[in-house]
Amino acid sequence: MSAEVVAETAAERTAGMAGVGAERTAETGGERTAGMEVGAERTAAMAGAGAEHAAGVAARVRRGEGMRADARRNYERLLAAAGAAFAERGADDVSLEEIARRAGVGIGTLYRHFPTRQALLEAFYRDQVDALGARAAALLEADSAGAALADWVAALVVFGKAKRSLTTALLEVLDQDSELLSSCRDVLRDATDELVVRAQRAGAVRADVRGSDVMRLAHALSMAADMGQDPGQADRMLALVLDGLLSHGGRPAH
Repeated sequence: MSAEVVAETAAERTAGMAGVGAERTAETGGERTAGMEVGAERTAAMAGAGAEHAAGVAARVRRGEGMRADARRNYERLLAAAGAAFAERGADDVSLEEIARRAGVGIGTLYRHFPTRQALLEAFYRDQVDALGARAAALLEADSAGAALADWVAALVVFGKAKRSLTTALLEVLDQDSELLSSCRDVLRDATDELVVRAQRAGAVRADVRGSDVMRLAHALSMAADMGQDPGQADRMLALVLDGLLSHGGRPAH
């Protein structure tokens, strides 16, 4: 973790309050009111009053629900910028100021959506898993069950590579059994199980394969690809794994 990120983590609440205060001066009355409401909710939560309500608001903010159109755009731009930065250097070596610059917004806007670095990491992780869940739902409707499973395994490998440093950063605060990590694991496990069973019913996958086998294989591939020096090795290894999983009729065309 860089010195910049360490210093930022220690000072982020102060910086966030200052940044939000500076930007609110130029904002519309509606946004100013929304900012005041968020501040009031934070105070109530810290004091122990209305904790359940504050938790519900926080959950909706994490999902970007109930936002004005411009706020929603900024939220999505920040998550996209975070993803690009994390992919380049890892989640533990990118400052929030850099993410805000990449997104084309001020640091106050970032802190209004994500009061802490941890809040951004959690929102980004959940967003990635939600996107995978949506992809799995679409694959369950695909014509070829075997090709759908092959696409899913490839998606899990890509996700595994991207999430490694992110998971490490999350576990500095969260437990493996936290609501966030547990619910995200459930999404990926259930989707994998459904895609495997569907492919088996279609005769496209070996009958002895389990969803947990597929997830472990995808995890191993992502780790191997991350450590390898050969840029083409990851694709060759994925092809070998798929060749072992799929029956002849279930293999995707190359």
